[in-house]
Amino acid sequence: MVLDIHATPSVRANSGTTVPGKVYYVRGGVARNVAECMSKLGAKPFMISALGFDMAGNLLLNQWKSAGLSSEGILKDKDIETPVVCNVFDINGEVAAGVASVEALEKYLTPDWILRFKSTLLSAPVLMVDANMSHPSLEAACKMATDMECPVWFEPVSVTKSRRISFIVEYVTFASPNEDELIAMANALSGSDEFQPLKESQKKNISVVSLFQLLKPAIWVLLEKGIEVVLVTVGSNGVFLCNKGGPRHFENPTEKITRSGFGGQLYKAVMQKCPPSHYSGFSELNKSSHIFAVHFPSLAASVVRLTGAGDCLVGGTLTSICAGLDIMQSVSVGIAVAKAAVEAEANVPNTFNLSAIADDAKSVYSNAKVLFHQSML
Repeated sequence: MVLDIHATPSVRANSGTTVPGKVYYVRGGVARNVAECMSKLGAKPFMISALGFDMAGNLLLNQWKSAGLSSEGILKDKDIETPVVCNVFDINGEVAAGVASVEALEKYLTPDWILRFKSTLLSAPVLMVDANMSHPSLEAACKMATDMECPVWFEPVSVTKSRRISFIVEYVTFASPNEDELIAMANALSGSDEFQPLKESQKKNISVVSLFQLLKPAIWVLLEKGIEVVLVTVGSNGVFLCNKGGPRHFENPTEKITRSGFGGQLYKAVMQKCPPSHYSGFSELNKSSHIFAVHFPSLAASVVRLTGAGDCLVGGTLTSICAGLDIMQSVSVGIAVAKAAVEAEANVPNTFNLSAIADDAKSVYSNAKVLFHQSML
């Protein structure tokens, strides 16, 4: 749980001087954004985090409670400096520079605190961890989930922190890196610097198929290490959803389904517009040597700010999985939810329109295409 400070200039910023613009306090943090998104889509997330009794902590905690969400898992202590991130945006809504002060998460979000909530996982369809935690805390959370047969979703947060996958890869079912985080994760898991970030010149005017071919070797490293589903976000190019074997492995991974309220309505609406078995014609190949990849396009949007898009994509996808949709349906919903996020000022929109999400998900789902279904040997 992080307080974001967003500074947005109204004219192009110049080094060494101030320019006119707007400064906003925005409730943030990857896991908190995902959880807020899920709650507004009808899920009931249980958050485990740490906050101080300072201005930032009070803002975050008051909003959390006002949403009717449990604060039982949130450690509160006078010695904690609530995590704060300050981002300066360019006039296009992209982050130009930023500073993160989030050391408290590593210091206070300890294995002992996490393990207090072991019983909560008994009914959890999935555990999502973000990489802000320390190595011991990440491992404690993931091992606890695995012991209870609860799938783990790893959200990398940043290029630097994404490398922490190497400590927990054996427990991870899902991972959702962007292309730079993917490269860093593949290098961390292979113990080398074999993979290099793509240069802007490589990505300029490149086709989706060619982009996937460039990223495919790094994706394969993650799959070979045991991650079952890799979801790579590639900005305006959409999402690559990859596994070993074939579409059958994109079936819903959990039996702990919750379909109440908005979440239940979302399930019914998406099932009507995005019926399952979209790729039922593909054979299930040898799981150990074949990669199956589907490309999901992005949606045109009136962009206000891009910072919450990835978190809302994960939030929408997780909510849909928890409601019983399969992974391809769920990713389609996630992209629809991300569209709503980039059109809002906050990291997470105040409300979601069910009809619009279902319609946008249908557009994504119907335009998804299989990119690769071949042996990697």
